[in-house]
This record gives sequence, C-alpha cells and structure tokens, in this order.
Amino acid sequence: MDDNLHSLPRRLIELRIEHADLDDLIDRATIEHPGDELAMRRLKKRRLALRDMIARLEAELEPPEPA
Repeated sequence: MDDNLHSLPRRLIELRIEHADLDDLIDRATIEHPGDELAMRRLKKRRLALRDMIARLEAELEPPEPA
C-alpha cells in the first residue's frame, strides 16, 4: 500500500491537481488584487515549476518510442 502512495502516476495526479488549483488562484487574484504584481510573479513562477515537474514525470512514465 505504501508503494501506491509514492508511485509516479499518483504523484503526477497530485501535481496536476496542484497546477489546476494554482491556475484558479491566479485567475481569482488577477480579479481581486490586480496591483499585486510581486505575488502574481511568484504564483506564475510556481505554476511554471509545476508544469516542468509534470512534463518530467510524464516523460518518465511514457517509454521512448523506438526509432
């Protein structure tokens, strides 16, 4: 059971959920606090880092295609 908690597919799902939550937060912050550019840059930087982690995990899970 512990193996399932730390599996790559599960981690990928968690990262996708976090990325979606961050998208929502950025959208709401843009409307509610349009002048807080520093916070927006931080949120967007975190979202980009999540997208990079998701791409790396997807590459690990999908075997390379034969040439």
